[in-house]
Amino acid sequence: MKIAFFDSGIGGLTVLEEAITRFPGIEYLYYADTKNIPYGIKEKDTVIRYVIQATDFLEKKNIDVLVVACNTATSVAITEIRMKYDFPVVGMEPAIKPAIQNNHGKKVLTIATSLTLNESKLNTLISSIDKYEKIIKIEMDQLVNYAESNDFTSVSVKKYIEEKLEKINLNEFETIVLGCTHFIFYRKLIKEIVGNSIKIIDGNNGTINQLEKIANLSNYKTSIKQSKQKISFYSSGVLDKKERTDELLKIIENLRRSRI
Repeated sequence: MKIAFFDSGIGGLTVLEEAITRFPGIEYLYYADTKNIPYGIKEKDTVIRYVIQATDFLEKKNIDVLVVACNTATSVAITEIRMKYDFPVVGMEPAIKPAIQNNHGKKVLTIATSLTLNESKLNTLISSIDKYEKIIKIEMDQLVNYAESNDFTSVSVKKYIEEKLEKINLNEFETIVLGCTHFIFYRKLIKEIVGNSIKIIDGNNGTINQLEKIANLSNYKTSIKQSKQKISFYSSGVLDKKERTDELLKIIENLRRSRI
């Protein structure tokens, strides 16, 4: 079993980490399109072209399943790549549905990139479940650039988030949906800003649940635990060197430790 994860940068590592935690021993490939990041502020057709280029590359690696671990890429390109390739493709979906299902009357804030928020995929989902117009959307495009610069806790990034949230009354909200995998790195910082009364959720668990179902991974739970973990990292089609690989593995390990 060979499963590929694709993102514009490091955001998809948050999804890969969850997959490794639940299904260790499988061979994973991680493709970050670092040459073309960020996606969220680009034209739709441009992002589709980038996603197809990356998927063409991964197809040559004889993968069994592709996880598009990027909300923006999913929102604009998932239909095209599902039609083009024979292997199963799993995408991301912001956890808006569980947010609304567990809603107790207050509003739900969805933060994502501009392209994700403007795409019909997300807005069709919202229209189908948000009968009482509880969902408010705010773009936080700059968080992607902060994450790619390994800036997770600086005064600048905290100020940026605070300024983006100034336009709303946080007392009216009970849930924040992280609609970009890069934003998951800022869960703790956002929690510090908004307080403990607001839940912060993401779509990673739902994505890995879907991966388990499509790839029939439940059959691997027992047999793969004794296998040695193998992950290959690529940046825009180039195999990452040891220094970069070690850096990404450290990020995954830090994500794992944050769960404990």
